[in-house]
Formats: sequence, structure tokens, C-alpha cells
Amino acid sequence: MGRGRFLSVKWLPAPELRVGIVVSKKVGKAVVRNRIKRRLREILRRLHLPKVHLLVIASPEAREATFAELFQDLIRALKKSGLIQ
Repeated sequence: MGRGRFLSVKWLPAPELRVGIVVSKKVGKAVVRNRIKRRLREILRRLHLPKVHLLVIASPEAREATFAELFQDLIRALKKSGLIQ
């Protein structure tokens, strides 16, 4: 498990890459939650991840994060969890 300022990451080895994104109502209303999910999907699309089951959990602080901040935070969390170098 890796944790950043805006996100937490959990993963398990698997035969294919599957991603789950969790943005709870604590983060904000539907518009805000959907914007965060869209940004996270785009960030994950740009990364070349190994075959794992990946769970990305957004914290309430993610509502103020820019795309670049989310990108850096996800990379940091993935490194802390040992998924990427």
C-alpha cells in the first residue's frame, strides 16, 4: 500500500491489469467526484503498469488538486507501494 497527499494505492498481482477508482462523497458533489475520476483514468492511461489489480482511493484533499498534482501524487504513491521504480 502506498499513500500520497491526495491518494492511496493498493494492489495485488494478477493475470491482467484491472483498475478500480474510489472517490467517496466526502470528496464533494458528483461533478467534483467525476472530474477527479476522469483525471485519474487519464493519468493511469498514460502510465505503463504491470499486470495487477490496482485500487486507487482519493482522499477529500483531492478536490483542490490540479491534474499535475494528482499525476505526481499517484506516481509517488505507486513508488511507495513498490509497483513502479
